[in-house]
Amino acid sequence: MAKRLLDFRDRTAVAGVGYTPFTKDSGVSTLTLACRAVLAALDDAGLGPGDVDGLATHRVGDSAPPTLVGPALGIRDLSWHLDQFGGGSVSHAVVGQAVLAVAAGVAETVVCYRAINARSEFRMGGTGRALPASPEVQYQAPYGLFAPPQQYAMYARAHMLKYGTTAEHFGRQAVIQRANAVKNPRALMRAPITLDDYLASRWIAEPFRLLDCCLETDGACALVVTTAERARDLRRPPVLVSAAAWGGGESHLSGGPADPTTTAAAALAPRLYGQAGLGPREVDVAQIYDCFTYSVIVQLEDYGFCPKGEGGPYVASGATALDGELPVNTHGGFLSEGYVHGMNHVAEAVSQLRGDAGDRQVPGAEVALSTAQPGYVLPATSALILRKD
Repeated sequence: MAKRLLDFRDRTAVAGVGYTPFTKDSGVSTLTLACRAVLAALDDAGLGPGDVDGLATHRVGDSAPPTLVGPALGIRDLSWHLDQFGGGSVSHAVVGQAVLAVAAGVAETVVCYRAINARSEFRMGGTGRALPASPEVQYQAPYGLFAPPQQYAMYARAHMLKYGTTAEHFGRQAVIQRANAVKNPRALMRAPITLDDYLASRWIAEPFRLLDCCLETDGACALVVTTAERARDLRRPPVLVSAAAWGGGESHLSGGPADPTTTAAAALAPRLYGQAGLGPREVDVAQIYDCFTYSVIVQLEDYGFCPKGEGGPYVASGATALDGELPVNTHGGFLSEGYVHGMNHVAEAVSQLRGDAGDRQVPGAEVALSTAQPGYVLPATSALILRKD
């Protein structure tokens, strides 16, 4: 039976973004962080809590659910809310589902947010807590693969063996993103680094060094999603949502044979580009989920910016630098700005398309790609394509 798909291209927009400071110890609860970020995003849009009829977030461990955030902000009647279970792989699906709710008329103004005390409280892969509720764990735990760097290191090594990807390729992306963070007053890490600094950083899980790994961060980020028509009457220039895609694929651990150097993004990318009516050549700037440097390299391939196996040389060519053909993670990314589990990538894409990214602004940026965790550990991912109005 043929599917009847809701055409939501450019019918909704991000009308505001908000942040809390990114720190190693927020000193407040996750609920407080969430409320502060939501209020900041609403203020950016020129709205208040009374204008909100939808809230959405995702969670693994540390979280502030909408059913607590709403009452804390004085929102008495949410017509729609979402508390999506899942880590970074579903971070952009949260925004996509808010887009569907607004396009379908279920809600008019939805605030998507992620709040997390990921350094001072719930450290991912940390000890003294229950294991994730995933059947994949049974295949990892006997070999001591508990922390994300250990898990992703196996995929990175496979890519190195198959395609000749090198540590210097990983390091080049880390250096590029730190250079972007130097221009970002919100970034946690603003001291410039060189490739020698990268190579001298200590091992975490080979082939990953310290500077391959994202930051553990306390903080929150929020986005206001509403109709394109309404957004045009608000305080800031609207950024249209041209495509939102999410879904799952075959597990590398418990599914059938799978190539460990190809992620779920490869299957999702055609759907995403098809919704937007464009391809990778039309993307001006990309915020690519960078839990690790390798994650950027493999997604550059799987989203079609370079042939399979050539992500490392593509980065080494300078293509992903601020003045390159595809500026990537212009805020410094999770490696240098801070890790808010996906949402700060979407917010940075919005800033680039609004033209208010300051010294890190990409001239003439009109189309942005923002991606979620690419489908390792769990076979799910999500992504957005945003467009300047």
